[in-house]
Amino acid sequence: MQSPGEFEIIDRYFRDIGHRADVLLGVGDDAAVLEVPPGECLVATVDTLIEDVHFPSGLAAADVGWRSLAVNLSDLAAMGARPAWTTLSLSLPRADTGWLAGFAAGFAQLAETWGVALVGGDTVRGPLVVTVQAMGLVEREQWLTRSGARPGHLVVVSGTLGDAAAGLAAWRGGAGASQCERTLVERFTRPAPRIELGRRLRTCASAAMDVSDGLVADLEKLCAASACAADIDVGSLPLSEALRTVHPVDRRELYALTGGDDYELVFTIAEESFAALCAQQGLPVACTPIGRVRRGRGVVCRRHGEAISLPVAGYDHFGAGAAG
Repeated sequence: MQSPGEFEIIDRYFRDIGHRADVLLGVGDDAAVLEVPPGECLVATVDTLIEDVHFPSGLAAADVGWRSLAVNLSDLAAMGARPAWTTLSLSLPRADTGWLAGFAAGFAQLAETWGVALVGGDTVRGPLVVTVQAMGLVEREQWLTRSGARPGHLVVVSGTLGDAAAGLAAWRGGAGASQCERTLVERFTRPAPRIELGRRLRTCASAAMDVSDGLVADLEKLCAASACAADIDVGSLPLSEALRTVHPVDRRELYALTGGDDYELVFTIAEESFAALCAQQGLPVACTPIGRVRRGRGVVCRRHGEAISLPVAGYDHFGAGAAG
């Protein structure tokens, strides 16, 4: 059976992902035409996922599709935006119809969950590389940034930390016999972008970003942007029951502090504003204070008030520990 060509791939797998009235011209032309409502601003982000760098070779195609969109929607969540549109650039070593169908299904499942329309992109031959651009909308002057943290504000994280890194390790080790291991693996393969929480935070948080490279590494970026420092109480880290069951305390703390790929939100907020946030009905995900912003530079992890050192700080593409 002859492999499909570039335009057949687009027509068969990607033309009909998402439908929105604000897409005036979508897939099939040289560019998309999109309508931005009055009083709102466009928020755009782009991420590239490379096989054996951002996801392991052999990961199910549907999971690759889901993850490739999820990591971008997580960036929109960190800005307080609601997702609207996406473009996709796909480099493939060959036009494997089974893989394409799985990838498109995973991508479409998450797109439909958040009302996202695929409005354009490109397909080429090459190593397996997925580049996704996501665009969203946010009310004027209500977007979140990394630069608003102030001394005295709480450092808070959503959900639980360390699960995705532990899940990747379990996947690579061929684990998955227990329900706890399967739960951890799914946290890596199917991250949940915290869109609803981001929308709540845009009117009360002072700064925010998503946890992609590891809590400490990402919080250091937020502190640098805000010209301040932060202390983390490792005893306050929110850890899932699955992580607690599978790993001893030192390993799970390391995963939580440096593992990355959780795509939770870390944000800073005044104490009274956090109390008001927690008092709201239907908070979409649990949020846990883990530290406090202070004057200075950097991030210090403390146990019972004493500073501790970490063997690694988080993922850096061009750092000594990065895949080459």
